[in-house]
Amino acid sequence: MLNISNNQLNKKIDLADYKSGKKIMNIKYYKYFNRFLLAAAIILFIVLFLPWTQNITGQGIVTTLKPNQRPQYIQSQIPGRIEEWFVQEGDSVKEGQIILRISEVKSDYFDDKLIERTNDQIKAKSSSVTAYEGKVSALNRQISALKNEQALKIEQTKNKLLQSKLKVKSDSIDLEASKTNLKIAETQFNRIQTLQEEGLKAVKDVEEKRLKLQETQAKFISQENKYLASQNEVINARLELSRTNAAFADKISKAQSDMFTAQSSGFDTQAQVSKLENASSNYQKRNDLLYVKAPQSGYINKVLTGGVGVTFKEGAELVGIMPAKIDLAVETFVRPIDLPLLHVGENVRVQFDGWPAIVFSGWPNVSYGTYGAKVVAIERFISDNGKYRVLLAPDETDHKWPEAIRAGSGAKTIALLEDVPIWFELWRQINSFPPNYYQPESSKTASTKDKK
Repeated sequence: MLNISNNQLNKKIDLADYKSGKKIMNIKYYKYFNRFLLAAAIILFIVLFLPWTQNITGQGIVTTLKPNQRPQYIQSQIPGRIEEWFVQEGDSVKEGQIILRISEVKSDYFDDKLIERTNDQIKAKSSSVTAYEGKVSALNRQISALKNEQALKIEQTKNKLLQSKLKVKSDSIDLEASKTNLKIAETQFNRIQTLQEEGLKAVKDVEEKRLKLQETQAKFISQENKYLASQNEVINARLELSRTNAAFADKISKAQSDMFTAQSSGFDTQAQVSKLENASSNYQKRNDLLYVKAPQSGYINKVLTGGVGVTFKEGAELVGIMPAKIDLAVETFVRPIDLPLLHVGENVRVQFDGWPAIVFSGWPNVSYGTYGAKVVAIERFISDNGKYRVLLAPDETDHKWPEAIRAGSGAKTIALLEDVPIWFELWRQINSFPPNYYQPESSKTASTKDKK
């Protein structure tokens, strides 16, 4: 009965008194299902208050922790032509092992005896340096001899000048004596002449005094000439001294000029020797570069320039090598909005491609197949993909990473943040809010000390 009429019969008659009414009215429909729903609601309500670890997920690849452990390409420092290969792809090589041999393609280095001929030039130039050194030594001895001779000659000339000065002094004394004798002779002549005029002396006496006066005058003139000659000798001695200084200065200057010229030529030759020695060393080093060697122990990945007889330019990549001993790491990328939440030393869970895992991102403790890692570096500048690069290293306190992992394989990362209730995480996800911003305890302690 649908009871759609305004005159409802069940209000006037008790249907439970009837047999069919008893069967229908006393039955409770979906009793167990209702209990299930009630239990599920209670459990769900309790679950909403369980802890949930906020996290930042990202995609990354396996790499190496140190730059020198990453794959590299071996290059040639010189252009050349491939002559012979000593390895093939997949081979294990040791540090310094020869990988291939090349030959020169520049005409300046085609001579097989280039180093020997360069060494011969070095010997010849070295002999020239020795000869110039000998010439310089000889000129030094010549200069020393000229200086000694100059000193002796000057001393001799000075002695001669001193003798001339002494002779001038002696002649000047004799000249003064001659002047005195001349005055005496003139006085005697005048007096005898006066006496003769008075008749007191004979003419003969006057003539004798005149003769004596003339002789005295002749001696005075002679002595004056000697005095002038002595002065002239002094002048000549001084002139000879100056001439001696000039002559020896010219000889010494010429010898010094020759010595400096020899020294300059020796220095120039020495520079040529150094240049040739440098060239010889470069040729030897270049010969060593004709054998391309492994920079470190590792495995040959891929040959980029194959064949024999192929020419290449300097700096060309010839073969790739992967180091044998590496420390694995994972590089992952995070959004700029999540970057302030990451700090060096934070814990991160890593899931490697190819390794089965059961992951509960909010409950890392119950996840299976993930491995522990820690943040060791955060890039300071954004990458080309619009995200920031983060480098992760293995966590030594967690399970050891699988040994079969190789660099370049994929990985998924989960950075662990704060623990919050599930209801809070649901509310955050619905509103598209970022995870809670926080700082590690060490950073908080340091900032507190700074404030104090």
